[in-house]
Amino acid sequence: MATLEDKVTIKANWRVFVACGIIILSPFQYGIDFGLIGGLQAMPGFLKVFGHPAPHLLPKIGWNLSPVRQQLISSLMTLGAFASSVCAGPAAAILSRRWCLWIASVLCCIANVMMMVTEDINVLYVGRLVIGLANGWFMTFSQLYLQETSPAKYRGLFLAAFQFCTSFGTLIGTVINWATAPIPDKNAYLIPLGLIYIVPAILCIAMFFIPESPRWLILQNRIDEGTTSLAWLRPRGHDVAAEVAEIRRGIDREKELASGVGAWDMFKNPIDRRRTLLSVSAVALQAASGSMFIIAYKQYFFTMAEVADPFAMGCVLSAVGLVALVINACIVVKYGRRRVLIGWGLVLCGLLQLIIAVVYQVYGRSVQTGNVLVALSCLYMMSYNGLIAAYAWLCGGEIPSQRLRSYTFGLAAAVGFFFAWLTTFTAPYFINPDSLNWGPQYGYIWFPSAVVGALWVWFFLPETKGRTLEEIDEMFEAKLAARKFRKYQCVGAVPEGKRVEDEMETVGQAEAHSVTVASKAA
Repeated sequence: MATLEDKVTIKANWRVFVACGIIILSPFQYGIDFGLIGGLQAMPGFLKVFGHPAPHLLPKIGWNLSPVRQQLISSLMTLGAFASSVCAGPAAAILSRRWCLWIASVLCCIANVMMMVTEDINVLYVGRLVIGLANGWFMTFSQLYLQETSPAKYRGLFLAAFQFCTSFGTLIGTVINWATAPIPDKNAYLIPLGLIYIVPAILCIAMFFIPESPRWLILQNRIDEGTTSLAWLRPRGHDVAAEVAEIRRGIDREKELASGVGAWDMFKNPIDRRRTLLSVSAVALQAASGSMFIIAYKQYFFTMAEVADPFAMGCVLSAVGLVALVINACIVVKYGRRRVLIGWGLVLCGLLQLIIAVVYQVYGRSVQTGNVLVALSCLYMMSYNGLIAAYAWLCGGEIPSQRLRSYTFGLAAAVGFFFAWLTTFTAPYFINPDSLNWGPQYGYIWFPSAVVGALWVWFFLPETKGRTLEEIDEMFEAKLAARKFRKYQCVGAVPEGKRVEDEMETVGQAEAHSVTVASKAA
């Protein structure tokens, strides 16, 4: 492994920054798609092709989508991402990280062709599902590449950049919608869709100019190729042979730990069962806050609330969410009390959802009401991004046992995707004028949900800040109640340097995963 004397400056590591900079375009692409599709559903140019006239329901734009069409357009992408993420494990055993990203880029282009050339809603559905398959692999394999190629010193930086690029892509998609929404014909949505080709085209070409993940190559017993790849990624003078040897030892240890380990082992004994349920529930807290309601349907939501310029306000909401992520990145390591931040985040988000619902019910549709709802939505996104999104994934990644971490965290991620899909699928029944026509009153559903989530955090979620993974294992083995974790004195002696290194790495991984659900932080 590298010594302290090795060159570890950004300038010395410029090649790994180039490679990872290219890979980070993958979550940027996911963010763009997520930002675009919500806005299309509020564009007259799109609604004239795939919707129906509704001058009495939405007089401002005169058109609407049926609840079924609205829910399928939004949720099929998430369903496709869920399906491809589930298949990522078997695919990774056969295909390399670069090839999976290349295939995802091709799938993205194919899906976009389908969506641009058709005026048949069924073909649009298929296109949304296929682009979801691409997005699932974009998010999964780009993150694996970053984790496996970046030096330890910069791993947290790259994974934080992963989350930032997802949110920045969402902001760019929202801005593009704002620019094209006034166009009265189908070009209003064809132009944004046409821009989706840019990132996949770059990735298709760039994949041939950066090396494969050295850890994947070594895992496949392609030692010479892995050594060459690692030498390309590391600065001159780096002890590549020592790092390769350490990677091989780590792989051998993991194979030993995985012996006899399977998915059912997560539930066989009470300790593993508790850790599995805690990890899954922690990730599900994002859904409990009702975030997908505002993130996925912000423009449509603002249109119903008579906001003067729903697309411009969607841009503001996305920008506010991005600022919250930057602030969160600055405080997560210094403070980072999981129970306190998640609990208060859920309370704030629940109260804001309740206030949004009450304001809309009492004052109805008006420009003044719309302005108030925009302000409340901005406060909501600050609370969600700053207090819930990253920390929920952080707990979901810290709590599983090391022996079963891949199985447990995989299950937690799958559950997170499922609830994201469920929310986007059912929301149109509540908010669409052709159905229940609740509009922003949908917040009544999420207030009790957030309160229940906050109570669960208070009674069941243990505090793991400042603990090494080994200390967390010890505390679970001791069968401590959640409230006793924070002050418990562990028996095992752990070097302080290792404690800091473990915490930094876990924080970086959690910030990268917070998007995968449609975090989409707007």
